[in-house]
Amino acid sequence: MTIQESIKSAEAVIFAAGEGITHDALMAVLEIDEKQLMYVLDMLKEKYNHTDSGVNLIHNTEGISFATSSDTADIVYKAFSVKKNTPLSNAAMETLAIIAYNQPVSRAFIEQVRGVDSSSSVKTLLERNLIEEAGRLEIPGRPLSYKTTDVFLRSFSLTSLSQLPKVKVEKEGQLSTDDLALEEEDNDDII
Repeated sequence: MTIQESIKSAEAVIFAAGEGITHDALMAVLEIDEKQLMYVLDMLKEKYNHTDSGVNLIHNTEGISFATSSDTADIVYKAFSVKKNTPLSNAAMETLAIIAYNQPVSRAFIEQVRGVDSSSSVKTLLERNLIEEAGRLEIPGRPLSYKTTDVFLRSFSLTSLSQLPKVKVEKEGQLSTDDLALEEEDNDDII
C-alpha cells in the first residue's frame, strides 16, 4: 500500500470508527508501523486541523477520532437537538415501558405484547440512546435483545430500575395502570 493509500484508508477507518480507534488497531488494519502511522496522522492533521475546516482530527493517548471544530459546535448542536427534543410518541413510550419492565427482551416479545410491529419505536429508542442491544437470547433463532441505558434512568430521574413504579395485577392477564402513571413532570423536554 502506498503512503497516499494509507492516508486515504486511515481517513476512512477513523471516520467509520465514529467514537475513535486505538493506535494499535489502526496500525494493524493498515499494516504499518508506528513511524508510518505518525506520518499518516500528521498528513491528516495538516488536511483537517485548520480554521477553514469544520472537522478536526483528534489524536491522543485514548486513540484517534474525528470531531467537529469548535467553530461549528453551535450549528452541529442545533442540527441534532431538533430531533432529540421532540417528544416520544405513545408507541415509543409503550415500547420503552415494555423493555424497562421486562429486560432484556427481544423485538418479537415487544411486538407480542403490543400486538403491532415495533421496529420504528425500537429504532427511535436506539437513536435516542434510551435502549441498547443486550446481546442475543439463548432461544431458537438467537434474537437480539434490548435493555434500557443510563440515559433512560437520567431522563426519568431514576437511580436504578428498582425505582420504576410497581405494576399491580388486578385479574389474571390484566394490569392496572394506576401505578404506572409517572408524575406529570415535563418528561417530553428531558427525552
